[in-house]
Amino acid sequence: MPPAVPEPSAVPRPRVEGEREEEILTAALQLLGLVGYDKLTMDAIASAARASKATLYRRWSSKAELVIEALNQMRARHEKPLADTGSLRTDLIAAACDAGGVTDEFGLSVLGNIVTAIQHDKEFATAFRSQFVAERAARQRSIFERAIARGEVPADIDIDCVVNVLPAVCLLQAFVMGEDVTPQTVAEVVDTVVMPAVLHQAHRTRSHKK
Repeated sequence: MPPAVPEPSAVPRPRVEGEREEEILTAALQLLGLVGYDKLTMDAIASAARASKATLYRRWSSKAELVIEALNQMRARHEKPLADTGSLRTDLIAAACDAGGVTDEFGLSVLGNIVTAIQHDKEFATAFRSQFVAERAARQRSIFERAIARGEVPADIDIDCVVNVLPAVCLLQAFVMGEDVTPQTVAEVVDTVVMPAVLHQAHRTRSHKK
């Protein structure tokens, strides 16, 4: 009697990993930059990566999951450890002007291509905020926490109030005003908005303690 042939569902599926995974994620990022998230399809990614759509779905359950992982790959590839300059002001400027910061043209172009998805695709928006934005916010917050640790600013300043000011102003300038975000732009926002707000909070904190 010939041996039983395993059912299709019992046949082990090959894993998508290593260089093959990176090729697919890179293809997804390139297409995202060309057509935007809304027009991006798993078929197009599979074609660009010379893979089957079934191969993609063996690794990622949805387009949203694949794109979020591609964004995280981009961040891991380009992002450097935060500079420790000894100053809150220069730490903020260094982080914003580094790869992955608000002056990074490629990063801004990718973000511009997912803005509508954040508004209209609940699955993508939830994943983007929890898996990508949360890490970026924690990174930005750590700059202020480091300033507190070295005694530059009081421990009870409201970090939540100031942590997103710099990226918010710069992204408004880029996407709403249509203006370039340069290192000079970053320095101006830090000097005229962020640092005065921090110093005002520090002054108010000290005044309340008297």
